[in-house]
Amino acid sequence: MITSVGSRAAVRARPNSSDPVLDVVVPVHNEEADLGPSVRRLHAHLGAHFPYPFRITIADNASVDGTLAVAEALTAELPEVQVRHLAAKGRGRALRAAWSASDAPVLAYMDVDLSTDLAALLPLVAPLISGHSDVAIGTRLARTARVVRGTRREVISRAYNLLLRGTLAVRFSDAQCGFKAIRADVARELLPLVRDTGWFFDTELLVLAQRAGLRIHEVPVDWIDDPDSRVDVVATAVADLRGIGRLGRALLTGALPLAELRRQLGRAPLAAPPELVPAGLPRQLFRFAAVGVASTCAYLLLFTLARGALGAQPANLLALLLTAVVNTAANRRFTFGIADRRNVTRHHVQGLLAFVLGLALTSGSLAALHAVADPARTVELTVLVVANLAATVLRFVLLRLTMHHHR
Repeated sequence: MITSVGSRAAVRARPNSSDPVLDVVVPVHNEEADLGPSVRRLHAHLGAHFPYPFRITIADNASVDGTLAVAEALTAELPEVQVRHLAAKGRGRALRAAWSASDAPVLAYMDVDLSTDLAALLPLVAPLISGHSDVAIGTRLARTARVVRGTRREVISRAYNLLLRGTLAVRFSDAQCGFKAIRADVARELLPLVRDTGWFFDTELLVLAQRAGLRIHEVPVDWIDDPDSRVDVVATAVADLRGIGRLGRALLTGALPLAELRRQLGRAPLAAPPELVPAGLPRQLFRFAAVGVASTCAYLLLFTLARGALGAQPANLLALLLTAVVNTAANRRFTFGIADRRNVTRHHVQGLLAFVLGLALTSGSLAALHAVADPARTVELTVLVVANLAATVLRFVLLRLTMHHHR
């Protein structure tokens, strides 16, 4: 049964219902030795620790050994296990077929070697069951993940995910960990758009989910590399590079219906409190001026306090630097209505650029004043006020170009 929770549906199991809430797909190709022990271990874990009805689907893609016979024996032994046989090879093809045919509201998959600690399975799918998230991935690259694998695979994995960040602007951390889940309603919309049938399937699905405005939940995992893994790293890397190129072209040319996906699946923007709604130019000028007046008063106070101990130029540097940081934070929130932490480092760097320009104006004014005379303190402060006003105008122009338009 599905009941509405916010903009998403929360999955609730009916009492005494055997309909599975979770369908865990295990794609296999020539895995007759590992399949039996792994599926029994997975079944035992789900039976002991998963509080909803479940199903395990063995997706046999074109095995030529005894894998299919082992899978069929498991279906007779364990009532929650079923098998689906495909005549063509490909992990992506197997996942597409199994997920598309499933009636469970939450779909997952994991590699048959069970390299990922099964304790992460409930944290992986819980946000999907509750409706909080749309897609979930295990990540081996989070700081709290614990991973045992060789240097070669570690370097390749990190390089691949770094490449994805640079080429496709992804925000998820680990594209290829064989431990993922997705809501069935989301899968129905995304799967027809995923073209890859091999190892790039995961990446393509995640990129589409991100571009559609879906929430991707990440779970740090404990992961031990399978030394008997049969993945051809070189061939997989070449196929992934081709997939990146193909997907990048589709994104650039507008071949994918991203706007429609975002309207259909994306989460609606949060309603900001009235005080944080971006203001028009007149209100921005008023708020910026108010912040500027407070900053100037703080600057003059700090300069006056430090002037005697440090001298004019060091006191100016210290006072301007401290007030610049506070000024940028205040303008982000109150002038331009930016409440979240995204791009905060970038905005402070831009604020410091304006600070450098302001420092050049005020320090230059002080230097010019002291070059022609030994001014009284009131004359010195007057010159600094005028220089700060010029720096303030320049600062507003720079911040509005970056914060307002970027927002």
